[in-house]
Amino acid sequence: MSAATAAPVTGPVPASPRTAAVADRLLRVLAWLSFLAETTIIGTGGAVRLTGSGLGCSEWPLCTPDSLVPTEELGIHGFIEFGNRTMTGVVGLLALAVLIVTLRRARARRDLAVLAWIVLGGVAAQAVVGGVTVWTGLNPFIVGFHYIASLLLVCTTAAYLVRMHEAPGPRERAVPAWFAILTHVTSLALAATILFGVLTTANGPHSGDANVIRTGFDATVLAHVHSWPGYILLALVVALVIAAAALRLRPLPWLAALLAVIAVQVVVGIVQARTDLPALLVGVHMVLAALSAAAFTVVVLRLKRPVSAPA
Repeated sequence: MSAATAAPVTGPVPASPRTAAVADRLLRVLAWLSFLAETTIIGTGGAVRLTGSGLGCSEWPLCTPDSLVPTEELGIHGFIEFGNRTMTGVVGLLALAVLIVTLRRARARRDLAVLAWIVLGGVAAQAVVGGVTVWTGLNPFIVGFHYIASLLLVCTTAAYLVRMHEAPGPRERAVPAWFAILTHVTSLALAATILFGVLTTANGPHSGDANVIRTGFDATVLAHVHSWPGYILLALVVALVIAAAALRLRPLPWLAALLAVIAVQVVVGIVQARTDLPALLVGVHMVLAALSAAAFTVVVLRLKRPVSAPA
């Protein structure tokens, strides 16, 4: 038997460079869409709460006992609530698409696969938490947990984008040890700012439904407490930006972006506190908090670089 008629080689056929490039481009597009969808659903979830549409659909997973979709009797609140539920489906489909392409295209990238699984599992869990929120009549702690979980998914999709553009393998610290420590201390200030912000909103006038009255903590006192770690966070980020600029450190561009977002956050927070918490500004504040957390996630990941990367 000649070489031309030899038995075919078994096993997967390597993708051509052109096919691989298309797959990589598809993965990048899907990853960005997933990040944008996770950020958008924070905005739509905020719209549900800020328009008093939290119980626009009285049931879950159905909207009413007899209908999956909102009926005409539910009015605008039903459509707003159902719109947010529909957005959950979009987020879930994008998370599933990212996972499938990741497993098919980046088999050696265990880090990307883990992040993709976390996002998909988190979206599924979020849907259940949304149902519990409805069942408990908008319990403020469940509502707050729902927001924080959504924010963590934004951070996870941001982490995926960062790692997708970096080489796999071992990583080494790219900044001085004291700078890394100061960055992690800053993360505590960010976490405290977000936590007190959630508590403040939970006890404010935007409960999610006109018939749900909050009788917990004093929202006015919480607003002041929320501002304290916020100003500490701003000062720490300013210090990090100055140090990173002086030493030309790797996280500098994203620290500058983080500083810009936090500065806008401070301005929005002051304005909304002095104008009786208009719903639009509260919604903007919620989305900016998610973007702050996402930018800080990128900063933390850029404290290290792949061992093979140039210093």
